[in-house]
Amino acid sequence: MKKTLAVFQKEIKHFFYSPIAYIVIAAFTLIAGIFFYLYLSSFVEAAMMDMYRSQQFRQAPQRFNINLQLIRPFFWNLALISLFVLPLVTMRLYSEEKKSGTVELLYTSPLSVANIVLGKFFAGIVFYLVMLIPSFLFMGLLFIYGDPEIGPVLSGYLGLILLGSAFISGGLFISSLTENQIIAAIGGFGLSLLLWVIGWASNYSGPGLASVLNYLSIINHFEDFAQGVIDSKHLIYYLLFSTFGVYLTFKSVESIKWRS
Repeated sequence: MKKTLAVFQKEIKHFFYSPIAYIVIAAFTLIAGIFFYLYLSSFVEAAMMDMYRSQQFRQAPQRFNINLQLIRPFFWNLALISLFVLPLVTMRLYSEEKKSGTVELLYTSPLSVANIVLGKFFAGIVFYLVMLIPSFLFMGLLFIYGDPEIGPVLSGYLGLILLGSAFISGGLFISSLTENQIIAAIGGFGLSLLLWVIGWASNYSGPGLASVLNYLSIINHFEDFAQGVIDSKHLIYYLLFSTFGVYLTFKSVESIKWRS
C-alpha cells in the first residue's frame, strides 16, 4: 500500500508541476461554464416567459423542474466534455515514462507492477475529481438561488466519477502501449468514442446483438445516474470495466518489464 501511495504521490505532483494540467482544468471549467450558462439562461428565460404569459392570460404558471431541464442536460455535457478531455490526462501516465527512459527506474525499483499501475490509475481519478470541483460551485449556485433535488445531483456526480474511471482505465492501457503521447491521446479518445457510439449500432442489429451492444455502450449506463437512479447493474458495469482496463494495463506493463 505504501509503495502504491508513493507512485500516486509522484504522479499527482507531476500533474500539477506541469502547465498542461492547469490548461486542461481551465479548458474543462470554461467549456462546462459555457454550457451551464446557456442552460441556466434558457431555463430562466422559459420561466420568465411562462410567468408573463400566465399573468397576461390569468392562467396558473407551469411547474418547471430544474433537475430535469437544467441539471440533467448539464451532466450529459460534463460526460461529453470528459470524453474529449480525459485522453489528454491519460496520454502521459505511462507513455511519458517510456519516452523519457524513467520507466527503467520503475522496473529496477522495489515496486511491483500492481503498485505502478494502481498508483497511476488512482492519480488519474483524483485529477479528474479536481477537474470536477468548479462544477460543484455551479451546483452550489443553484442550491443558493433555487430548490433542486439533491438526490439526482449526487447520483449524477457518482455517475461521472464512474464514467471517468472507465475512461481513465482505458486510456491508461492505451498509454502503456506506446511512448508517443499524441498517439496515446488519439488512441484513448478513439477507444472511448467507440464505446460511446457502439450503442447506436444496436438500431441496425438483431435483438440478441442489440442487447449486447447496448450493454457495452459506456454512455447508456450513465443515463440512469443523470436521472437520479442508482442501479446496481450500472455500478457493476463501470467497476468491471475499470477493473478490466487496469488488468489489461497490468498485463501490458508486465510483458514489457519481462522483455526488458
